Amino acid sequence: MKEILLKTERLSKSFSNGGSMQHVLRNIDLVLYKGDFTVIMGASGAGKSTLLYALSGMDTPTLGTITFGDQVISGLSQDGLAVFRREHCGFVFQQIYLIDGMSVMDNVLSAGLLVDKDRKALVRRAKELFAAVGIPEDAYRKFPTQISGGEAQRVGIVRALINSPEILFADEPTGALNSQTGLDVLDTLTRFNEQGQSVVMVTHDMRSARRGDRILYLKDGAILGECDLGRYVHGDARRHEKLSGFLQDMGW
Repeated sequence: MKEILLKTERLSKSFSNGGSMQHVLRNIDLVLYKGDFTVIMGASGAGKSTLLYALSGMDTPTLGTITFGDQVISGLSQDGLAVFRREHCGFVFQQIYLIDGMSVMDNVLSAGLLVDKDRKALVRRAKELFAAVGIPEDAYRKFPTQISGGEAQRVGIVRALINSPEILFADEPTGALNSQTGLDVLDTLTRFNEQGQSVVMVTHDMRSARRGDRILYLKDGAILGECDLGRYVHGDARRHEKLSGFLQDMGW
């Protein structure tokens, strides 16, 4: 039986817009399992990123609960949520938020040192991760403006993984990249997932979505349906057909 990593009960998010209430998430009951590659899809405005931010403690729900392990994180203070994110979560965004004035290595270490003060151990782990994503040693001291967009996103993945998070959240991680560079990033995420890293990814891209083993489809802030694709196998035409059929049924 799969181990439950995170679950929600009646998760809802609303806000006032011009005097009326806008409901972004509606009573979402969801269970995420350890080791899964979960993909969240849906039309623009369906609530995909809002759901990801709520699950990761970056946003606070209006109603409902989010439980990570045996901890109800939806009841934590902002400081408590910050600690939760640092200790348990990694983040990869479409926009690559590296600090221009810091080297590639220092960008990664700055995140690691928030949790672990053993700099030598962090450097060793960073080098292992850099090797795993194909960043050469001569890039460690370069600044973000001196590397390509694809390299910068892979550095972002290393930064997200430096603290060995239980769960990696990715919000359109290939959205700002060209086709081949985006494929390299997807390969990187897939390899880490195959090694046991839990991943939750928001995407509107079919090619990216095929990497997931579980697809959740959101419509108007609620989960309309889900599709179990199983573990990713490169070149599996049936996988593409199954996902295409599911998305067609969802009104994609």
